[in-house]
Amino acid sequence: MSKRYGTATATETESGERERLILEHMPQVRLIARRIHERLPESVSLEDLISTGVIGLISAIDRFDPGHNVKLKTYAEYKIRGAILDSLRGLDWAPRQQRKRAKQIEAAIGLLEQRFKRQPTEDEIAAELGIEICEYRDWLLDSRSVNIGSLESSAPEEEGRDLLKFISDKEENWPNRLLERSELERLLAEAIEKMPQIERTTLSLYFHEELTLREIAKIVNLHESRISQLKSQAILRLRAYIEKRWPMMKGTPALSGRPR
Repeated sequence: MSKRYGTATATETESGERERLILEHMPQVRLIARRIHERLPESVSLEDLISTGVIGLISAIDRFDPGHNVKLKTYAEYKIRGAILDSLRGLDWAPRQQRKRAKQIEAAIGLLEQRFKRQPTEDEIAAELGIEICEYRDWLLDSRSVNIGSLESSAPEEEGRDLLKFISDKEENWPNRLLERSELERLLAEAIEKMPQIERTTLSLYFHEELTLREIAKIVNLHESRISQLKSQAILRLRAYIEKRWPMMKGTPALSGRPR
């Protein structure tokens, strides 16, 4: 390191502080990347997600302004997650067949809910799709990698997993956006209340407590793959429920899934 009168230059000091912050927040990058990776096909590299997350972290550090009264950790999470999701949207990592099946499940749930005036069971959904229950559960496992950015948690929080996470930062404080979010949150709570208890528990532990699927499986004494099925089914239930009651959901800025 070059010295001037025995002290580091201002540029060197800034560079050292930047490097320190990057190293300090690397565990945060790895944690976010792992949580996203567990919902993706095995063909997606965790290391690639981490590398992309580091780019988001560096962007957060370089642009961070403490005068906005926001913690660097909170701002960094937003940028890290956004960078990773942006990279995924540029890939065809969810095969067309998986997208089609997720839509079929969602449509079946919506039809059965309208027919029975309640949330349908797994057996009823499988029957509506014309497949055996074991095949239906395989479909749920496949659908876990679909719809990663639009509906991903059950309640809004300043930090953590959030179904309505990806609202445009330039418009998020507009009164109409706040009203939309408030109404969507009400619908989410209403939909979750109607779910089977095990699915409510899975959503709560995953999104509120931010536990991994493996941790949830140990708590409720079910196999990890079964927890993944229940989580996928719960999210598809939410989508079906909200789409019927929120005509502008498709294409609305608040749910476009484009983090910035």
